Amino acid sequence: NHFKSIILEKKKEILEELETLRDSMMDSTTGEYASENSTYSTHMEQGTDAMEPEKTFLFASREGKFLNHLEDALVRIEKGEYGKCTECGKVIEKERLEAVPHARQCLHCKMNLSK
Repeated sequence: NHFKSIILEKKKEILEELETLRDSMMDSTTGEYASENSTYSTHMEQGTDAMEPEKTFLFASREGKFLNHLEDALVRIEKGEYGKCTECGKVIEKERLEAVPHARQCLHCKMNLSK
């Protein structure tokens, strides 16, 4: 239950962030995604303007992936598989799960996989 509440809180935070990102990309008058503003006089300004929505999209994409990892962790909790390393089968350290609640490997195995 402790880790489930941590995951649900993180999930709530991400959903709020995604909602904020979606709102920032929407044109409040039309309700459609905002397009590039072609009234700028220089290409540099247009390039900067084009980069902002792209950064927002990439951030939203990253948050969406994190949300999927949290959903997977909730499924593992329901199945009774949460907190067990998928590599060695040992219990994942409590400190690791508190820092990375969607972790699938213990720290030792994760370090070995990263090499």
